[in-house]
Amino acid sequence: MKFEPIARGTYPSLVYPPYKSTVKRGPQQPLLRVNAPAATETPLGFGAAPIQPQDNDLTAHGRAAPLGEKIVVSGRVVDEDGQPVRDSLVEVWQCNSAGRYFHHKDQHDAPLDPNFFGFGKFFTDRDGRYRFVTIKPGPYPWGNHHKAWRPAHIHFSLFGNVLAQRLVTQMYFPNDPLFEFDPIYQSIPDAAARERLRARFSMDETVGDQMLGYAFDIVLRGRGATPFGL
Repeated sequence: MKFEPIARGTYPSLVYPPYKSTVKRGPQQPLLRVNAPAATETPLGFGAAPIQPQDNDLTAHGRAAPLGEKIVVSGRVVDEDGQPVRDSLVEVWQCNSAGRYFHHKDQHDAPLDPNFFGFGKFFTDRDGRYRFVTIKPGPYPWGNHHKAWRPAHIHFSLFGNVLAQRLVTQMYFPNDPLFEFDPIYQSIPDAAARERLRARFSMDETVGDQMLGYAFDIVLRGRGATPFGL
């Protein structure tokens, strides 16, 4: 089995005191690498996973159009060698334009949108590309510290084609003023690695007068890997 070295600072610190919950749940002992080829080299093989035609359009599941700025997000998923990660399941979830999740545990004093549930799923194509339509999420308070607000973001879960490519991360939007105040974002020590979590505005992906486009490419493993980020 080959393990690709990852530059220090690419992944978040597992215990990062400004992000308070990591102090309680982060491992205190040195991490051990487990050499288990069968667990890392077996294709996941989702086969006929239940993907519906509109699962890549988060705005299409209510009785009317959801509130907020409609956007399209697209990108390419590649491995450490730049090869496309094909036919791989991607899941996304997010809050609505007011900054509230459609979940009973989110009691933030912001309105729910009955036409937006904030979850989608789709496969990458033969070139490793994906595309989905959604509403730009709003920032929200999360109670970690005084004036604790999360930057607007979309959560991604990627399974890759082998278990070693599993990634859960977040996509942020360019030029968000909350970046410097967010301990989750700042828990990634390396500035270049943090930059890889930011989508870029794309006029090429923008659809007429309907929705602005954002591009977000993802690298699974390797020196240029997209950082893990819950």
